[in-house]
Amino acid sequence: MKVVIVGCGRVGAAVAVSLARGGHAVTVVDVNPEAFERLGPLFSGERVAGDGIDRDVLPRAGIEHADAFAALTADDGINIVAARVAQDVFRVPKVIARVNDPRRAEIYQRLGLVTVSSTTWSVHRVSQLLEHRELDVVLTIAGGEVEVIELEAPPAWEGRAVQSVGAPGELLVVAITRHGNTMIPSSGTLFHTGDRVVVATLAGAQGRLEGMLARG
Repeated sequence: MKVVIVGCGRVGAAVAVSLARGGHAVTVVDVNPEAFERLGPLFSGERVAGDGIDRDVLPRAGIEHADAFAALTADDGINIVAARVAQDVFRVPKVIARVNDPRRAEIYQRLGLVTVSSTTWSVHRVSQLLEHRELDVVLTIAGGEVEVIELEAPPAWEGRAVQSVGAPGELLVVAITRHGNTMIPSSGTLFHTGDRVVVATLAGAQGRLEGMLARG
């Protein structure tokens, strides 16, 4: 996959290095050439010094052949403009913009632009750690509105049907790992003691899951 990343700060550099290690062709654009030092000497991708919202700079980064584009600077305005240019002008199939202000993130999501808000994720994650310490949130979706939780089925769930744990529109068991094998359960699947259960839940519905665990 060919990926163009605008912004070589801590976030942009970390993403670029991770993707390059995964075998992807990565080009990083930053207005400050010294920022490329964050990539380290082993970075296998390309570096382009220039303004990430400049339509003359982006072609030098190979955006016309890019499969994905990420605007990851610390400036919301630059990220949004760069992402819109990548999406609307160069028709990059997959475009993501980092947006620090959650209010802006909601606006741009309505416009069809995929955004990532580290602020929103951090708020939800810290709240989860403080309020729901027993639950292991392995993934958040839609800015923290949906959380994917992994837990061990309590002994009291032995022999119970998966459907007895779910709550329509709020909580759904999406996978079970048993004896090293993972399956997507049906409504009639029964829990066994020791099952590792993956549950998708609305962030506000964790209390329901905690209640199920407490009651067995």
